[in-house]
Amino acid sequence: MEMNSNLMTVFEKTIRDNWGKPSLTDYQGTTNTYRDVARQIVKLHILFEECGIEKGDRIALCSRNSSAWGIAFLATLSYGAVAVPILSEFKPDNIHHIVNHSESRLLFVGDNVWSGLDEASMPDLLGIIRMEDYEIRVSRNEKLTYARNNLNLMFAQRFPHKFLPNDFSLAAENWEDLALINYTSGTTSASKGVMLPFRTLYSNYVFAVNAIGSESGQKLVSILPMAHMYGLAFEFLYGFGVGTHIYFLTRTPSPKIITDAFAEVKPDLIISVPLILEKIIRKKVFPQIERPIINFMLNIPVINDKIYSNIRSKVREALGGNFKEVIIGGAPLNQGIEDFLKKIKFEYTVGYGMTEFAPILTFSDWSTFAKGSCGRPVERMEIKIDSSDPENIPGEILARGTNMMIGYYKNEAATKQFIDSEGWGHTGDLALMDKDGNVFIKGRSKNMILGPSGQNIYPEEIEDRINNLFYVTESIVAEKDGKLYALIYPDFEALTQQGIHDNDIKTTIEQLVFQLNKDLPNFSQIAGVKIYNEEFEKTPKKSIKRFIYQI
Repeated sequence: MEMNSNLMTVFEKTIRDNWGKPSLTDYQGTTNTYRDVARQIVKLHILFEECGIEKGDRIALCSRNSSAWGIAFLATLSYGAVAVPILSEFKPDNIHHIVNHSESRLLFVGDNVWSGLDEASMPDLLGIIRMEDYEIRVSRNEKLTYARNNLNLMFAQRFPHKFLPNDFSLAAENWEDLALINYTSGTTSASKGVMLPFRTLYSNYVFAVNAIGSESGQKLVSILPMAHMYGLAFEFLYGFGVGTHIYFLTRTPSPKIITDAFAEVKPDLIISVPLILEKIIRKKVFPQIERPIINFMLNIPVINDKIYSNIRSKVREALGGNFKEVIIGGAPLNQGIEDFLKKIKFEYTVGYGMTEFAPILTFSDWSTFAKGSCGRPVERMEIKIDSSDPENIPGEILARGTNMMIGYYKNEAATKQFIDSEGWGHTGDLALMDKDGNVFIKGRSKNMILGPSGQNIYPEEIEDRINNLFYVTESIVAEKDGKLYALIYPDFEALTQQGIHDNDIKTTIEQLVFQLNKDLPNFSQIAGVKIYNEEFEKTPKKSIKRFIYQI
């Protein structure tokens, strides 16, 4: 597919072509056909028009993933307004700030968010609309109230006969028009509003069609937050654009909820973050295969392939068994898990991106994917490593091209800090690039620790090793007074099963970590361990909020 069309033309065509087919389903709830989506989009356009929303006005959306979220987002973009997706995990004060900072005129809000909000703290809104059914929660505009109360009548007046595919049309957008402002959560305390024009969304869509395919009628379970660009671009915009039947979990996606949904839906494509996949494998697959006889048999070359094939089948079964490949992004994949997946010849690949690029930067098909990498630069993007020897000395990943944002909303200083005078975006991620263009991320530049003799220590690499230890669920490596410490959230379930409790937990974990020290360079060894009784707080893309935790 070439860059010779636009997003609204794609959406108009997919809705017409798939008119009576299932489109968006709330898992274990209501299913909307593409015709239903078209009707709701037109009704929301009427609502926007009647209350005076103009092209370029901001409309904020804040709720869990759902069909209604997707429809409100499509209606916003196709009307010519600017969408402001807000992560429902944000605190109320943060939501108030984003609504006000973006100068949003309407707010669609889910029940799970609304109870914590204060409408008086968002004085410039014309109205607040319930996401689940588009009922008016707060109206400061009589025309908005009237339009919502008479919406079905207004729709009937516009379409006095049957509402048919040819009755539905969307105006083509200008590639450089602002489509959305995405406020990053990141792993720092201050989020910024990333301004993404239609150019970036369409470029990411074209990439996905070329990389994944465009077969309509396939099924996909949406497990990533649509208010984050990874989920929005590839689970929703790509999925909807090619005629996929998308299932929304509508609740927090625990491994059990996800595997139950996978077993029922049997998705054709799985898009995930590493933490979700790792948890499913550790909890659902490893207990079935970690037996001495299996370990013994794996070392016999004659039956290796058969055993690996059986194990691969167990992993596929845990994920529904019908997918073509699993695409992983948002964070690095644990090395131990990746070694396991490669050994059994599992169909997975790892990509890399950032909100500022809407989001894709690197990707390779699973059949050509290099283990440990995050793929190669994607079409329409240039990438270089800011290093004198990119194959051996890590440097910052710099990127520029069609996927680049306009800048940060009302923050020129931050924009200039990110985009240099030659148009390169400074990602803040450190990586190597081999002669074939495969990118190997080492860590965040701001997380890098300078060793006692000037060595560059990448805590993510040490954490990856620690996370492979038995009884460890996740970890953070931090520095204090020239020494490294491991902050660890243990696998309490596994510890309890082995009869390990209370003070013995720390002793057991320390023994494992100090044993690991033997395999680490002197400057990377762990001096002490601190046990945490709860999971580390994370961003919606499952990155640990490191700034919260200190020794």
